[in-house]
Amino acid sequence: MANRYPLDSIDRTILTSLQAEGRITNVDLARRAGLTAPPCLRRVRALEEAGIVEGYHAKLNAASLGYGIMVFALVSLRSQAEEDLRAFEAHMVALPQVRECHMLNGEIDFIVKIVAHDLQAFQLFLTSELTTAPHVASVKTSLTIRTAKDESGIPVDPE
Repeated sequence: MANRYPLDSIDRTILTSLQAEGRITNVDLARRAGLTAPPCLRRVRALEEAGIVEGYHAKLNAASLGYGIMVFALVSLRSQAEEDLRAFEAHMVALPQVRECHMLNGEIDFIVKIVAHDLQAFQLFLTSELTTAPHVASVKTSLTIRTAKDESGIPVDPE
């Protein structure tokens, strides 16, 4: 499979390091990549400008911030017209409890990842925001019991 942006082993090392540790200093990143700091910074900037590195963020602990509930909702819409899909997506984007929203192929139109402080807060969200969202026909929810893997990013394939 061809890359849209040609990546060499140094780029791949930089990407793997940044994804694992976004706060790494340029000096430490350069050391890992076998470069000096200025060319390393140029490569990082080139990867950012190419859109490969989309941003940097901190991973927060949901429970520490009072979000004890994570739910996945399978949503079917009454219509799959583009305008209706976009209306639903816009509604989801505006809701801070919605952390992910993906359109699917098959019987279900969307899978939505939702966080809530507790079951009562989720129930209120479900009845006031999700089931009343534009063009929703049905919603099936599953409460997360435990998480075996929660890894952000994507694998950086070797050359």
